[in-house]
Amino acid sequence: MSEKIVGAHDEGGSQGAVRTAASMLLSSTDIWSGAPSPPPPPAAMPAPASPPSLAPTPVVQAAPTIEAVTAIATVAPDRPHARSGQWPPQRLSLALQGGGTFAAFTWGVLERLLEEPAIEIDTISGASAGAINALLLVSGLAEGGREGARARLNRFWVRLMHEASFRSLMLVGGFSPAGSSVAFGPTLRSGQFDPFDLDPLRQALSRDINFAALREAGCPKLLIAATRIRDGQQQIFGNDAITADVALASTCPPLVHCAVEIDGEAYWDGGFGGNPPLLRLAQNSTASDLLLVQVTPTRDSYVPITLAAIDRRLDQIAANAALNAEVGALEWAQSRAAPDLRLFRLAAEDEIDGLAQRSSTDLGRGFIRLLHRSGREAADRWLRKGAGVSEPSSNAADQQAERAEPALV
Repeated sequence: MSEKIVGAHDEGGSQGAVRTAASMLLSSTDIWSGAPSPPPPPAAMPAPASPPSLAPTPVVQAAPTIEAVTAIATVAPDRPHARSGQWPPQRLSLALQGGGTFAAFTWGVLERLLEEPAIEIDTISGASAGAINALLLVSGLAEGGREGARARLNRFWVRLMHEASFRSLMLVGGFSPAGSSVAFGPTLRSGQFDPFDLDPLRQALSRDINFAALREAGCPKLLIAATRIRDGQQQIFGNDAITADVALASTCPPLVHCAVEIDGEAYWDGGFGGNPPLLRLAQNSTASDLLLVQVTPTRDSYVPITLAAIDRRLDQIAANAALNAEVGALEWAQSRAAPDLRLFRLAAEDEIDGLAQRSSTDLGRGFIRLLHRSGREAADRWLRKGAGVSEPSSNAADQQAERAEPALV
């Protein structure tokens, strides 16, 4: 189900928005607004015998400060379309989380959003499998419009289902294999599962993504995350810097793939530093509405006791740790200075029961179909709820989902 997390800044751009937020925060602190204003002189008392130039001007200046604090405290309406009067949003930025084959949920969400001609995609951030979905979407939009983007996403995911070798299980930045920290042992090195470096993901990306098209004018902005091994810092690559190597770096599980080198730096999976990047998205987006598509489960009702279950749960916690920190930072900023930007969330775990118990390297056709269908339905409800349209009955929703499923050869 959709959830409104936060509202945070308007369409002022990154640098200007930061300066505005900073000045508003300063004016709203107790340093300026908490001290009592000096009382006005009693009307019955004679004026003090001081020079006219020492008139109490600070009292006159206090009123604008109080008015500024009042303006900052104004909270945006709860209804998602109340501020602009339009739903769905005309401009929307997307944050696409990675999580192996769970990202097929994002495929369904994007497919449904592409069916809304009123929505213009502004900026997209992504890490790991979220980066692949972002690249497929933007490359398709640049070359074939909405239908081209839909076809490109469909072709990639259907092909992935048919190439279910052990190597392809890790193609989309899945979590480490269960128990891999023990299974690798003292001598087996990362990358030895693919000793001939056939690199099927590079081949798939070359087939489906035209990286030159990402640099064209009018192309949605991209923010692709990778993790720099040297210092553990997140590295964000924009349209002009994105290559096949950047895509491979963002989807590089360190226990399976060799590190990817870019301009002399070695990189691993982007999900370690920001999954997906949110603060940078808010700074770079010119849209005031952000949609987070979260595919990695945050909740699990079972306490894991086996090695495989513990390894899976640790991966899920780690994948969401950076995201939770960035959501908290946006909440803090919104509550004090920037109420206009709104962040919404569609979470796969809200649609699929027991997702935390499933493997993010499961390439079963039935599971991929379920994720894709659930993503479409979640996005459809989000769009219809904002417009005040009642949800379809379960039978109608099932029929619509069946029509929407991709053709599987």
